Amino acid sequence: MSRSTEPPVVLITGANRGLGRALAQSFATAGATVLAACRDPASATFAPSHGAIRPLPLDAGNPDSIAALALALAGQPVDILVNNAGIRGAMGGIDTLEPGDFGAVMAVNALGPLLLTRALRPNLLAGRRRVVAMISSSSGSMTEGLDPDGDYAYRASKAALNVMTLKLGYDFPDLTCLLFHPGWVRTEMGGPEATVDADTAANGLTRLILAARPQDSGTFRRWNGDPMGW
Repeated sequence: MSRSTEPPVVLITGANRGLGRALAQSFATAGATVLAACRDPASATFAPSHGAIRPLPLDAGNPDSIAALALALAGQPVDILVNNAGIRGAMGGIDTLEPGDFGAVMAVNALGPLLLTRALRPNLLAGRRRVVAMISSSSGSMTEGLDPDGDYAYRASKAALNVMTLKLGYDFPDLTCLLFHPGWVRTEMGGPEATVDADTAANGLTRLILAARPQDSGTFRRWNGDPMGW
């Protein structure tokens, strides 16, 4: 498959705030047409940019919502899918773990990206780049993700996402499947003490994703391109 120099169509989940919003803005500034999927499209506002940004409804933890988005986009080529939507869940450790909370985090952070990638695979195959980028976390790393924070559900969901992304790349070599740790980003989830601002992380991720080639499939990297330990 030859890479095209035409501006890509990029679908980003969780695109109405935080890193997702910064990613939508960054890709649009690079000239892409951005499909900004989020739970409340009416609340999504973006600064003027070189590309177009089109908000679309999506609850990444709801299979019916995923199916509805796929139906709405039937026949629409998608060059790049960025599975960014995520939730944190309870952070109190094993003593505060609740099955409902754990299941909700897994549904949004792990199962949702898998179902959405499956649903939009025809769109990706109709696109020119066929890239699936998963926003993971160092929390899902077996070598770099263990620290005193509780976060059982979040860590488990990101570890599961890592494994499933490798599996997708193995099963579907026509897709370039990438994993990224965006850094500790200053967002509502990351908090004010985080070390990387959302625009910096988004701009780094945008460059890496736009430059991705099929041989990059299965890699796990930081927002600045450095490799992440598994």
